[in-house]
Amino acid sequence: MAKLKSLHDLYVSELKDLYSAENQILKALPKMAQAASSPQLQQAFNEHLEQTRRQVERLDRIFERLGQKPTGRKCHGMEGLLEEGKEMMSENMEPDVMDAGLIVSAQKVEHYEMAGYGCVRTFANMLGESEAAETLQQTLDEEGEADKRLTQLAEGMINREAINQGGNGFQMR
Repeated sequence: MAKLKSLHDLYVSELKDLYSAENQILKALPKMAQAASSPQLQQAFNEHLEQTRRQVERLDRIFERLGQKPTGRKCHGMEGLLEEGKEMMSENMEPDVMDAGLIVSAQKVEHYEMAGYGCVRTFANMLGESEAAETLQQTLDEEGEADKRLTQLAEGMINREAINQGGNGFQMR
């Protein structure tokens, strides 16, 4: 890997990392939707899949303006998070418990993305890339909204249903 000599080099490198992450997510979301038993959670994953496709297109436009190729870097952080999710989906769980676990995995992914997009948006602002900064902020806002939606699903019904599974003696009222 080439030496990063400037904030601009780091900016491009981190954009490539996000591009890799988003493309890994594109492959994982259909599997997560399929593993979900809650129709609302399936819908949330399917809607986020479409949103992720648009986010990749935005990154493509940023790379085009920079005269850079988006490839050449693998996001090992996302790979690890998605592998954790894959392992969890292979566990023998009650459907409601699986849904709660899927939300855990998805929120880890959202928080990782929010950290990455927040950093590159800041770099874009500092480098005078105001159009890219606005584009990155749009994606950051979408990731935050996806995280909020997952929290609402978890707190509104999925975790309540999961807690009543397995005869653990607890009952949510």
